[in-house]
Amino acid sequence: MRFAFRLPDFIILIVACALVALYVGAGGGGFPLDDSWIHQTYARNLALTGQWAFVPGVPSAASTSPLYTVVLSLGYWLGVPFQLWTHGLGALALALCGMIGMRMGARAGATFVPGVKGIGLAAGLALILAWHLIWAGASGMETMIFCLMVLACIAWAWRRLPLTDALLARQRHAPTPYIHGLVFGFLGAVLTLARPEGAGLVALIGGAMLIARPNMTWRSVIVWGIAAGIGFLITLSPYLLFNVSVTGGLLPNTAAAKQAWAAPLLALDFVWRLRLLIEPLLAGGQALLLPGVVAFAFVVISKRQRAANGQNDDGDSGGRASGTPLHVALWLVPVVWSIALIVLYAARLPLPFQHGRYVIPALPTWIVVGVVGSAWLIRRASGMMIGRVLARTLALSAAAVFALFAVTVGLSAYRQDVAIIDQEMVTAAHWVADNLPPDELLAIHDIGALGYFAPRPILDIAGLVSPEVIPIILDGDALWALMQARDARYLMAMDDQIPNDDPSDPRLCPIFDTNGTLAPVSGGSNIVIYRLAWDRGC
Repeated sequence: MRFAFRLPDFIILIVACALVALYVGAGGGGFPLDDSWIHQTYARNLALTGQWAFVPGVPSAASTSPLYTVVLSLGYWLGVPFQLWTHGLGALALALCGMIGMRMGARAGATFVPGVKGIGLAAGLALILAWHLIWAGASGMETMIFCLMVLACIAWAWRRLPLTDALLARQRHAPTPYIHGLVFGFLGAVLTLARPEGAGLVALIGGAMLIARPNMTWRSVIVWGIAAGIGFLITLSPYLLFNVSVTGGLLPNTAAAKQAWAAPLLALDFVWRLRLLIEPLLAGGQALLLPGVVAFAFVVISKRQRAANGQNDDGDSGGRASGTPLHVALWLVPVVWSIALIVLYAARLPLPFQHGRYVIPALPTWIVVGVVGSAWLIRRASGMMIGRVLARTLALSAAAVFALFAVTVGLSAYRQDVAIIDQEMVTAAHWVADNLPPDELLAIHDIGALGYFAPRPILDIAGLVSPEVIPIILDGDALWALMQARDARYLMAMDDQIPNDDPSDPRLCPIFDTNGTLAPVSGGSNIVIYRLAWDRGC
């Protein structure tokens, strides 16, 4: 899967950058999540002080994506305006995602829908027009880089799957198994540094390689696996050692804090939790690609059966090398990944917030195989008038919905998300910077914007940088006791973030209200800053 830059790549680059710029302009250059400001705070502190800390001098492991933090810090180190650097990275990641997806679509299309042109370009354009991915590219979060690395790792594994006898001969001169394995191990570690659940995809690809053994002997597979493991561990070990030294575990604080916060949702029926996560992902053209996803899985498995019988797509003997029975494992990795990621979050962290942002990385592989499968359905239906009409209507509808949602629903959602963060978290942070002493302890739930605009000692009652909070995160009385024991002087929170969810608690003396207009009409509340009166007398 060579990566020579061609005209379709240029088209994808221009469209992706234009769409991200459109979203950023609509949001006024802000971010749609407070977590985006957490990344900015860590990155700035790393660049300016060399410390991995949210509060300078206090090491912490609240960055879920160390890769993204390091990449953002380069912008501060180079002196590039942080909005330009951050949104530029997002646009580039979206464009590269489209380019890799285009090549994956072309490769799968040539294998399973030979003779049908334009599948790769259709896959690439669908990726960059998916509004969830544009939102992610403009969000200031690691989501788009993680999506990019997901496709890069699968594409790298697919390189071992030859398409034709000519490519099979060419692949005999490909890198030796240990070099290929080392590179994959490095890519897998980078994927995991982008998001910890990336380790699951690494294991999935490793297992598929063990089953498929594409153009490799057992000895080559073992060498590949050992080399991949070495590359993975060497690249990842510094981050793991840091986490162990700070948190006592391999994962950052965010994992335990958010799981503790999501505990009530875990009491729901599993099917209900799946529904919570899937519903946000169905808003867009990707929903119309679901039949294509099913068709792709069907044609891959059926090709396996034909290959096992020594037949090609026309029923003749002598199937292609990529159609050998065991290769189905690698071809199905994108489908299994999309399903597995959603199931994992339903089982461990069923949070559907921000348009399902935790499971948005399931979309790129869903879209790529959905486009390929849809092309197969169209070709299969071409022999019947009604089938041809229905298949082409589905394809045209999907294209129209992708474009429509990109410039309407997605754009509107992004604009509102940014406005809420600006009206609430950013406004409150600026007020704190101008009005509260920087040496008095502030208890706070949403720490991102405050950490960036008003750095000071904090007690994070969400547990991201204050791990002592995690065991009592749902115990309001224990949180109040901790705040008093730590001599917190102020509390900054929305109504449902106050311990025991009681804004009328006599210990709370309101001194500032953002009075934002959007949060209340969106089902939330305004951020209020309180002076804490431990004698219960305001």
